[in-house]
Amino acid sequence: MNVADKDIIILVADKNMESAIRGVLSRPHSLGIRSVHSDIYRHLQKDSGCRTDGVSFLNSFSNRYNYALLMFDFEGSGDELTPARDQEKLLKKSLNYIWENRAEVIIIEPELDIWVWSDSPHVDEVIGWKTHDPDLRSWLREKGFLNSRSIKPERPKEALEAALRIIKKPRSSSLYEELAQKVSLDRCTDQAFLRLKDILNNWFGI
Repeated sequence: MNVADKDIIILVADKNMESAIRGVLSRPHSLGIRSVHSDIYRHLQKDSGCRTDGVSFLNSFSNRYNYALLMFDFEGSGDELTPARDQEKLLKKSLNYIWENRAEVIIIEPELDIWVWSDSPHVDEVIGWKTHDPDLRSWLREKGFLNSRSIKPERPKEALEAALRIIKKPRSSSLYEELAQKVSLDRCTDQAFLRLKDILNNWFGI
């Protein structure tokens, strides 16, 4: 493929986010989009680097890709006082001086791990909890990670790490890719994920 024909460049905060996005993009039919040629880069300074340097990094590629996407976690970005949606608007405005409405920004609140906690039975399977008793949701409630009115833990990363410690399984990037490949994309109700689906459908929808 000629570099001028590349679909999208994506800058993310870390390897876990890269793996999750690769898993999502591997399912174009489920997204309602065509197959997409993407290049995904990780920022060395992770979330804070994406926030402060992501625009200049992506702007240097504006003639080589049709679209650009900047993604990072709200927590750990270095600016938890400015609402995520306000940051997205400011960063998108900066990008579009160069990209001319061909760029988007997604900030995940509080962090990527919120995408793990859909109500799909595949979550228990991928994590390795399928044969454990009680079931994962009941255990999360017992340990205070989940209250009776919530469908997702308030501290998703800590909840995942605690569950993985019980089953003696490391938290790895492959876990995020496998979840993205197996869990129904309709089951994740996180606003940032829904925005990702909308953006991809707008750019690459069949």
